[in-house]
Amino acid sequence: MKLSLITGITGQDGSYLAELLLNKKYKVYGTVRRNSYIHNYKRIDHIRDKLELYYYDLMDNSIIRIINEIINSNKDFEILEIYNLAAQSHVQISFDIPEYTCNTNSLGVLNILETIRNLDETKKSKIKFYQAGTSEMYGKVLETPQNENTSFNPQSPYACSKVFSHFLVNNYRDSYDIFACNGILFNHESSRRGYNFVTMKIIRGIKSIMNGKLDYIELGNIYSKRDWGHAKDYVYGMWLMLQQDISDNYVLATGKTYTIKYFIEKCFEYMGKTITWNGSGLNEVGIDETNIIRIKINKKYFRPSEVDLLLGDPTKSIKNLNWIKEYDSIDKIIEEMFTI
Repeated sequence: MKLSLITGITGQDGSYLAELLLNKKYKVYGTVRRNSYIHNYKRIDHIRDKLELYYYDLMDNSIIRIINEIINSNKDFEILEIYNLAAQSHVQISFDIPEYTCNTNSLGVLNILETIRNLDETKKSKIKFYQAGTSEMYGKVLETPQNENTSFNPQSPYACSKVFSHFLVNNYRDSYDIFACNGILFNHESSRRGYNFVTMKIIRGIKSIMNGKLDYIELGNIYSKRDWGHAKDYVYGMWLMLQQDISDNYVLATGKTYTIKYFIEKCFEYMGKTITWNGSGLNEVGIDETNIIRIKINKKYFRPSEVDLLLGDPTKSIKNLNWIKEYDSIDKIIEEMFTI
């Protein structure tokens, strides 16, 4: 039997990955925090009776017990794939709670890798590990587009914590012969995106404007450029990484980049509205066809250190993993996100 363990299974990526693995006849285990928000559980409510869940916090070492329990209760398992998706993943929040962000995102990876390292060789040979990396590690980019060999230049506590985890995985893979992959994922969205991410803030804000519940949306840097894909495509890429004979690091991206400003325009366009722009800097506003201000810029939403451009090169993933994306345009992603 094929087994899987997903940390952060209630998140956007975790819920899609759980669906994918269940469809592929895996026995799926997942970890959740005791204080997870109730709306997060809604992402897995429709499959919850098919999952085995453990309470787990990345700050403790209970993952040692969890992994050993899974192994010992499935004596003849074929493979155990561990997907570490749990994290404090909000960049802006990481500036407010840097210590928590770094401890959570770094120690969790270390505990899992140490658990795998200390297993006997027979069990260790049956385990494959995936670590969720991020394009934020590139920060103020040193080359464009960014690929697996591009140097990191992180610009937030979140990105720094992920760089540490990335190199920790590399080190354990090389030192202890562990099958461990880093996925460097560029932005990926869906109708399950967390409410504190800018894309979902824009989607929900526009819906509230259309319903007469909100006058305008306040945003930060609308000129930052991001490479946006769909979460379903990216969790498929995660799975493909662990189906290889040799572990490696892979970039998942679309190879296209757009400003947040463009994303805003496309969202209003989807709702049959047109946004035009007046002013500049903090005084720039987005105005609809009735001359009402719908977008304002607020300094408090700017990061202390901005990341202006992220553009991924997925050539290696397409070639080596045969990774094929279902969502090939930002319009399809926006259309789905409006279904919330």
